[in-house]
Amino acid sequence: MNIRLHFRLFAATAGTGLVLTACGSSGSPPGAPGASSAAPATSSPSRSATVSVPPGPSAITPPGTQAPTTPAPGGSTPPLGSGRFQPMWPFTTLAEARAWERDFHSAGHQPWHLDPDQTALSFTQGYLGFQEIGRITAHTVRGRDARIGVGLSGPAGVTGSAAVIHLVRYGTGPDAPWEVVGTDDTTFSLTIPGYGLIVRSPLLAGGRITGVDEGIRIQVRQPSSAAPLGTSCCTPAGGNGRHWKESVPFSGAEDPVLTVVASTGGHIAEVERFTVTAVRTG
Repeated sequence: MNIRLHFRLFAATAGTGLVLTACGSSGSPPGAPGASSAAPATSSPSRSATVSVPPGPSAITPPGTQAPTTPAPGGSTPPLGSGRFQPMWPFTTLAEARAWERDFHSAGHQPWHLDPDQTALSFTQGYLGFQEIGRITAHTVRGRDARIGVGLSGPAGVTGSAAVIHLVRYGTGPDAPWEVVGTDDTTFSLTIPGYGLIVRSPLLAGGRITGVDEGIRIQVRQPSSAAPLGTSCCTPAGGNGRHWKESVPFSGAEDPVLTVVASTGGHIAEVERFTVTAVRTG
């Protein structure tokens, strides 16, 4: 992550991570300040592509860590569920996304689904439960593809991203909602299991990390459940690009796509960096 914890990261490597939020059912996004367990009220983004990148290091994606990032021929975004992108959150199927579009057109229901920033924050706070991560640190939107950085809300002086969330539009229309499909990783990655693979319990998770005195927590989640399906804590890790791995049993999987999330922290906040990947149940 980009949080400048010189006492925990090697001097030659500044960490960069990603943070997200979950969605809800009212006009405010789940996990948003002052919101109930509903979706965030936000204005619709411009139909034209916009790019706004704050200063700071860009995320470098290690192979196999998250959804593929190479644009499809002609600049279009590959369809979710095609193998290239898996729908992680907030919608589990294209039918759900289209149902929201109809509700939005008829009654203006949950406009936050049209805002990639609010969707990323709702994913992080509402779905993953990382309440301390409530700040947008980076914003890049190119057509139907977005990378949104999220970071700690405090303490004062803390900068950088806990994670960079990758989102795409779920559907083909101009009002197709944003959907989380993965994260872009630098100093903390989740490369096992491979993106989009079918998994069974117990699940073996692994990747690489740069840091000092890290403790990695693994969770397996699905959109239809408030609680994790499985948790493993805490795998000791540290060093410069060192491998880590941990097994986590899980049960109760019903959704077609599950989220595997690895997080680390404990120096200035419970969660300071995180990374996610998508797996399938069948």
